[in-house]
Amino acid sequence: MSIFSDNLRYLRVKSGMTQQKIADELRIPRERYAKYEGTTDPPLDCLQRISRYFHVSIDLLLSFDIRRVPYENLLQLEENRILLPITVDSNGENKIEIVASKAKAGYLTGYGDPEFIENLQRISLSFLSNGKYRAFPIEGDSMPPHNDKSFIVGKYIEKLADIKEGKTYVVLSKNDGIVYKRIYRKPKRETIFIFHSDNVAYEPYEVKASDILEIWEHVCSFCTQEYQPDDLGVTNVTAMFQQLRMEIGALKKVN
Repeated sequence: MSIFSDNLRYLRVKSGMTQQKIADELRIPRERYAKYEGTTDPPLDCLQRISRYFHVSIDLLLSFDIRRVPYENLLQLEENRILLPITVDSNGENKIEIVASKAKAGYLTGYGDPEFIENLQRISLSFLSNGKYRAFPIEGDSMPPHNDKSFIVGKYIEKLADIKEGKTYVVLSKNDGIVYKRIYRKPKRETIFIFHSDNVAYEPYEVKASDILEIWEHVCSFCTQEYQPDDLGVTNVTAMFQQLRMEIGALKKVN
């Protein structure tokens, strides 16, 4: 038995339909349909009809056991490349998945797995408008005032064309994993983006559009640790050297 045949049988039983009724809807003989619930794969034209009839993507039918999570809560994205589960509470509000630090390492391989996403913790923020939101942990000091104990809540951006010049985004890329950066387009190169850190101690770098797997626009953030003004991170050390340089320059002018 294949994943497809299991999914097809599950969808038919869930809808309360007989094999004959489904076959009639697909305009094929019942005996032929029965083989699709067995060991025979349907041709492309019939596979497309099955997908449209049950409103389930071909990618999902062929590659994922839809009995594992409620398939009605899966959002199909452009190019059939990933599927995002959407959890809605009793009031119809979207829940925000939290990618905790312990889950961050597995996110690069699990971001397209509905079961992985289903196991993430969730919160609800009533002031956010309709959309798909997810919260990501931040590491390092490249984007002050956010630090290792901060989370960025991002709204899912489906198309790279919707990126706003100079705004901040959480990006999942093939080479860097999860990063939070300020993004600009490279002049005359629409397929290349320049990632900037707000901390000037870090150099900007280029990322190809083809390497971007997911992108989430910053909507809010929260910190789980009190800010410590005496913390001598890279930002403060850089500021100290800049101030020292100015003071030395002033002394040279006096002398």
